[in-house]
Amino acid sequence: MNERPILVVAHAKRADTVAAALRVVDALSAAGATPVLPAADHDEFAALDPRFADVALLGSDVGLDELELAIVLGGDGTILRAAELVRGSGAPVLGINMGHVGFLAEIDRDDMDEAVSRAIDRDYDVEERLALSVRVKDAAGDVVYETWALNEATVEKASRERMIEVVVEIDGRPLSSFGCDGMVVATPTGSTAYNFSAGGPVIWPTVEAIAVVPLSAHALFAKPLVVGPEAAVAIEMLERTDGSGILWCDGRRSHELPPGARVVVRRSSRPVRLARLHPAAFTDRLVRKFQLPVAGWRGAP
Repeated sequence: MNERPILVVAHAKRADTVAAALRVVDALSAAGATPVLPAADHDEFAALDPRFADVALLGSDVGLDELELAIVLGGDGTILRAAELVRGSGAPVLGINMGHVGFLAEIDRDDMDEAVSRAIDRDYDVEERLALSVRVKDAAGDVVYETWALNEATVEKASRERMIEVVVEIDGRPLSSFGCDGMVVATPTGSTAYNFSAGGPVIWPTVEAIAVVPLSAHALFAKPLVVGPEAAVAIEMLERTDGSGILWCDGRRSHELPPGARVVVRRSSRPVRLARLHPAAFTDRLVRKFQLPVAGWRGAP
């Protein structure tokens, strides 16, 4: 029986992140916890520093259902990877930002030692974020692919030269058809990611909703939509589409979409759990990450 298994996920391509991962592993071991590495990372980390060689591996030494927590060193991409690794367990994800603009990380690298200490003491709150369940059906209506997303599911054109023809359906009713470069279906967590770049609304994390945003649509009624959290959003690749599309979820998982394919997105029954150390206003996070001008604000009377 492993004593308090805690997964450590880091980007092995950066020397500072590898050094930080080693500090976390040492701190966990010293506190009597069991540091765990993803099996896919073991050889790469061990080659960089032999002290990683004896760290327990997820899947072989420690089961997914045994994990207490995942500590992540990196940007949002690394945190999305960690969320994928712990999917199916109840382990929350604690992000320590080693990059630049990161919305999912709880704190920055300067506070790493404090964060690890508080993780060991279980001194954190757990915030549940709405995730998406994504299904792809073929022209016959059979489910051919299933996955999930924390940030967004996007239907995109597979060829740069050709747009795709889609029809959008909300709760079983057709809304509109048009040609476009793609469609983004985003969670509140993902509203500051691809959705933001596509001109979609920023949605506060406490709001339960799903954003639907067309990409370069050739239509009059092709505006960003915000639908309820229980809505079912379907995007059909019309048979007249000249070429194929591709589904991407969080930029990590993909599936080809031939003409006639149908992507159905709805709320997942399993949220993503984020460990939080400091209650912070989302407004402050937006101001800090986007360096928004607030000079002259005098505060509420």
